[in-house]
Amino acid sequence: MEIYRIQDKIISWPKVEKSLKNALHLRAKGLSQQEAADRIGIDRTFISRLEGIGELRKGQSMACIGFPILNKDEINSILEKEGVDFIFLMTEQERLDFINNRSGKEILNELMDLTVKSRAYDIVILIGSDERLKLMEKIVDGQVVTIEIGPSPITEDKWVDPAELKKILRALKAAR
Repeated sequence: MEIYRIQDKIISWPKVEKSLKNALHLRAKGLSQQEAADRIGIDRTFISRLEGIGELRKGQSMACIGFPILNKDEINSILEKEGVDFIFLMTEQERLDFINNRSGKEILNELMDLTVKSRAYDIVILIGSDERLKLMEKIVDGQVVTIEIGPSPITEDKWVDPAELKKILRALKAAR
């Protein structure tokens, strides 16, 4: 058994390793960071940092986040065919359901998880209103490409030009 003495504490490496593996296992099963942290009895931010420490990048990875999108299925299909690694698109109704069907704590945790996920990608395509894009650009790390679909606040689904999206994706792939 590997043991470390740190001042007046005795630390068991197997116990630390078991907890780390358990946290990652729970996350891989689909639990949120908060749910995994609650089960193990640790702070959610520790799980976030743990994921950041162990994260492996695979070159120019790409994500797309956008709402509210009228032609969501068409845009999602284009993104999938072009190999976008992470896609998070919503219609206005899905956005309202996201807010109305969760507690404030759940919304905050899911937004934090989404922020962590989006910051893991080298390129992030953001689709949204002018003010939302400004906010999301400041949160996301790395190269950001924006597609504005109207002035804030947007309260109905907006059509996203598939040809414009394909043009952007091809330009980003050519720059890789």
